[in-house]
Amino acid sequence: MTVYVSEEFTPAEADILRRYFTNLDGPVFALVNLPEVVKGALFARYSRSPKSLRRLFLDEFVGDLDMAGDVTFDATVGLRRAEELYDRVFYEYGDDSVAQLGGVHLACEQASNLLTKVLEWGRLMSYLEQSTRYISYDTRLGGRYRYYRDPEVLGSPLGLRYIADLDRMFDAYAEMAAVMLDHFRERYPKQPGDSDFVHRQAVKAKALDTVRGALPAAALSNVGIYGTGQAYEALLLRMRAHPLPEARTYADLMLTELRKVIPSFLTRVDVADRGVATSAYMATNRAAMEEIAARLFPSQEAEPGTEPHVELVDFDPDAEVHLVTAMLYPYTDRSEAEIEARVREMTVDERLAVVRAYVGDRRNRRHRPGRAFERPSYRFDVLADYGAFRDLQRHRMLTIEWQPLSPRHGYTRPQAVVDAGCGDLFDETMARSRDLYEALAERFPAQAPYAVALAYRVRFVMQMNAREAMHVIELRSSPQGHPAYRSVAQQMHRLIAEKAGHRAIAEAMRFADHSPEPELERLPAERRAEQRRLSR
Repeated sequence: MTVYVSEEFTPAEADILRRYFTNLDGPVFALVNLPEVVKGALFARYSRSPKSLRRLFLDEFVGDLDMAGDVTFDATVGLRRAEELYDRVFYEYGDDSVAQLGGVHLACEQASNLLTKVLEWGRLMSYLEQSTRYISYDTRLGGRYRYYRDPEVLGSPLGLRYIADLDRMFDAYAEMAAVMLDHFRERYPKQPGDSDFVHRQAVKAKALDTVRGALPAAALSNVGIYGTGQAYEALLLRMRAHPLPEARTYADLMLTELRKVIPSFLTRVDVADRGVATSAYMATNRAAMEEIAARLFPSQEAEPGTEPHVELVDFDPDAEVHLVTAMLYPYTDRSEAEIEARVREMTVDERLAVVRAYVGDRRNRRHRPGRAFERPSYRFDVLADYGAFRDLQRHRMLTIEWQPLSPRHGYTRPQAVVDAGCGDLFDETMARSRDLYEALAERFPAQAPYAVALAYRVRFVMQMNAREAMHVIELRSSPQGHPAYRSVAQQMHRLIAEKAGHRAIAEAMRFADHSPEPELERLPAERRAEQRRLSR
């Protein structure tokens, strides 16, 4: 049994595809010879489509392209480029800035939900990941459910159990998804003025959001990445040092495709005294830290919980003084020390007047104040289900670290699942997930999290300045968001105001939404999307 499912194309389709994609049968491939707007539109559509990128390109984009000048182009044999200058400047002299100037759109398909978090670690790249909200996982790929089949696990005595248990988890997901669709159609009938399409999309999103926790972390996803040569080099070095075998294997697939487009930028990755030595350094440090942490904190039972929990563990008590100082600094000719001394003499109302003038009249959450808000910072320790973590982890202008995924912190069960009569099936699925994890953990510690359902909770820390906190809180507390991460964002906002006492900063986050959970989160957004379609 192969790990990845190859796509099949007709000779005519293959003739078109080979002009724009660096291979036609692998899960990793680069996009070339296409306008930037087309590549961006492809990735945007990709995140909400169950199709592969190449199939999506054939079905929805080819008809709008002028391909007359691309007839003789074949991207699958690699791009012939003049490499002499790059070799001399970049490799011999190590001028990393050169590698910041060449970018690649790379499609990474059939990646597990553990691998996608590794792919999306870097700050200086752009990512779009397939959404569990818009895509149902009850469809099959190559005749089998869409989850990662680790060769080491499948070749062991646990292989048959791994397949059987994950198949049953997917069966349960499919059964609950169908029940929840009927449940929400009945609970939220179509409103006058809404089209069948708008209502259907909103109900489907609600149903899939509700049952996504039954999916295992082995569930496959597609990720579109855009990054520079320098960013890809850093990503590949991390992946080659990662304990997850899937990550190391996937790094080789990525390196092969990237070298067809930007070979010189990646020369150092597998050179013994360059990239190999760097990856070895990372792996050695990780092993040393795992050993010392295990010695200092022996394993013990955690107290299971059900709701997201957020704790503010670090903040600056003088943050608002420092904030007002930073706001005034660019508008004076005084030293920062002199400005701060004057700010400390101000009354609360005087400081508030500065903050309100700086923030101005924000008409929407995209009106973000300036860099003075980067002066205060906050560190939050979060315990939330893995599904919520997947969404929050995508914020890259902050520091985020997470602990290994396991069943030890309990899981979140949506009340709607119980209301629809699926509570017992959901709990059975969680028990199956936990038991398979425990069976895998001793022999395959890196692969055991594949078995863990997305409803199980994981602990992670998020450290960010107030400007990024404004973005995260306002975006993730919006009514169309998933209830799990909405709760995290709302707790963050309250902690900034109440525990830190930074009420002026919290007030500036005026689009933080503390309203109750709406009936159909996506309904207003789907209505707006339809209005845009009709206006065109």
